Amino acid sequence: MSAHSVPAPAPLPCPAVVRLHCAGPLEAAVVAALQRACFPEDPWDDASVATLTAPPTGFAVIALDGQEQPVGFAMARVTAEDAEILAIGVLPQARRGGIGRRLVEAVADGSRGRGATALFLEVAEDNQEAWTLYKVCGFFSVGRRPGYYRRRDGRVAALVLRRNLDGA
Repeated sequence: MSAHSVPAPAPLPCPAVVRLHCAGPLEAAVVAALQRACFPEDPWDDASVATLTAPPTGFAVIALDGQEQPVGFAMARVTAEDAEILAIGVLPQARRGGIGRRLVEAVADGSRGRGATALFLEVAEDNQEAWTLYKVCGFFSVGRRPGYYRRRDGRVAALVLRRNLDGA
């Protein structure tokens, strides 16, 4: 390896006991509670989550631990050939065990099954942990939105990421 090359991030291990559950508007309260726990600074209410996860364009996935307790979620929507991860999160105590990667893959599979050929998302420019996960999952940067996310001490840009779902 040359002094200028950077090794690719190692895949994160997957936990042995996590079950993914497809969810919809009827489970909006569970998804909204997970979203509030993961992102308390900018939570969505139950009604917003129900609207965003309503078929035929919206869907959600909930990660359940070995005790069937929700520990993570992903919300997505598909419009024609494009899909978007609207929100994804794993409870702090359950992070770094591969749940996020499994949620991303579930959204990719669900989006592909709904006819999408590309999957997009935004990530805060300063969220290195999430950016690393998305790189491992095959995303690449296609844009930047200055001042997109609010922070207590100001605003931070969002990176717009894309993953091809059609094998390209």
